[in-house]
Amino acid sequence: MGMNERQDSPVPGRATIAEIARVAGVSTATVDRTLNNRPGVKARTRDQVLDAAVRLGYLPDHRFAAPAAARAVTIDFVLPGGTNTFLKLLKDHLESQGAARRGEAEVRVHLIEGFNPEALAAKLLALSSGGADAIGVLPIEHPAVREAIREVVAGGVPVLTIVTDISNVPRLGYVGIDNRAAGRLAGYLLGRLMRSRGHEVALFAGSLSYRGHEEREMGFRHILAEEFPQLKVLELREVRDDAERAYGEAKALLAAYPRLAGLYNIGAGNRGIARALEESGRAGEVTFICHELTEHTRRLLVSGTLDAAIDQNPRVEARDAVDWLVHAAQRRPAPQLPPIRIQAIFKENIPQV
Repeated sequence: MGMNERQDSPVPGRATIAEIARVAGVSTATVDRTLNNRPGVKARTRDQVLDAAVRLGYLPDHRFAAPAAARAVTIDFVLPGGTNTFLKLLKDHLESQGAARRGEAEVRVHLIEGFNPEALAAKLLALSSGGADAIGVLPIEHPAVREAIREVVAGGVPVLTIVTDISNVPRLGYVGIDNRAAGRLAGYLLGRLMRSRGHEVALFAGSLSYRGHEEREMGFRHILAEEFPQLKVLELREVRDDAERAYGEAKALLAAYPRLAGLYNIGAGNRGIARALEESGRAGEVTFICHELTEHTRRLLVSGTLDAAIDQNPRVEARDAVDWLVHAAQRRPAPQLPPIRIQAIFKENIPQV
C-alpha cells in the first residue's frame, strides 16, 4: 500500500471501510477509490461515500467536500529509433495507452539513436530533471546506462525496463518475455523444421549489448547442444536491427556458405534477410526463424520465405508497462501482472489484426 493511502480502520474504534461501504450502499473498492482520490467515481457516489465516512467518524467534517482531481502523472518512455517495425508498433501502443488514460497520465515516447549508451544515459538524466514522474526504458547493457538509472532512481523517479532487461540496477521490474526461453524455442523449431536439409546454421542479432539478444543466443545454443548436436553454428553477425544492413550481411553469408540450411534472426531486420533469401533463390530452402509478428513477417510467413515468427504481443507489453508506471508514480502498490506470453506463429495460425 502506498505511503499516502488510507488503511482500513487505522485507529482502534474507528469505522472500517466495510462499514462505510454498507452505509453508503457501495462496494469497498468504491470506498477505497474515493478515500484515496482515484478516478472512476461519480460525483454523487463520492458524496455518498464521504457523507457516510463523516457520519461514522472516519473523516472529520472539514474533509466532507469533493477533493480536487488528482494531478495527472507524467510517464516517459525511451525507445531506440530506426527501422525496427516491432518498436514502431510498441510506440503506437504506448501512445494509445496514454490516450486511453488521459486525465490520469500523460504518456510521452522519446526516440533516440539506437545502440548509443551515452545518448540513452543523457536522455534518462534529462527526463529525470525535466518533470518525469516515472520512466520506462529499453536499456543497453553498459556502465553509462546503469549509472544513469541508479542516479535517476536515487533522485526519486522510478524506472521500469521493457522488452529487454539490465543487470545490477534498482529498477521497479521488467515487462517483456523470458528471452532465454524464446531463444530455446527458436532453436527447437529450427532443429525440427530443418529435417534433413543440412547441418549448417547461422545467426543474426541486432546487438549483443541488448541483454535480451544475448539471452536469446544463449538459449538457442544450449538447446542445439542438448537436442540437435548435429547442427553447427557457423557465424553470428550483428546488424544493428537495420533492414539494409541485414540485407548486406545475409547476402554475403549466403554467398559464403552454399550449404547453409538454417537462419535464426534474434532481433530485427527480417525484411533485409528475406530479400537476400529471395534474390538468391534459396527462400523456402533455408529454414528461417525470426521474432515478432509485423506486417512484414505476416507477408513472409504467407509466401513461405519465413517458417516461424516468435511473437511477444507489444499491445499487452504497452498496457502492462503503462499500468505499472502509473501505479509507481502515484506511489501505489505494483499491480499483479501475468508474465508476457511467448507465442510461435506459423502460416497456418496467423492471428487476425
